[in-house]
Amino acid sequence: MSVIHVGVDNFEEKVLKSDKTVLVDFYAEWCGPCKMIAPFIEELALEHSEYVFAKVNVDNNMPLAMAYSVESIPLLLVFKDGKIVKKSLGYKQKDDILKLLTE
Repeated sequence: MSVIHVGVDNFEEKVLKSDKTVLVDFYAEWCGPCKMIAPFIEELALEHSEYVFAKVNVDNNMPLAMAYSVESIPLLLVFKDGKIVKKSLGYKQKDDILKLLTE
């Protein structure tokens, strides 16, 4: 499965109401560390169909960024049953991103 792009219009449906655990990457096009972790998230999405991998562009979805108190990016939030269960701020290696979902 590939990474899905979500925004204000479909966040509830794709993330909060998902029956799978969802990793949401809050990012911006101009963010260097965001660009560095993007390939890891793409690879994980292809390797782990048991999870949903979603991206939210904070510049285009300010209400979501404000709702989840995004003050710095990249911010990874893991949602399970509509609730945040894990949070990670800043650059992470691929293995560390996977650990957010599995530990």
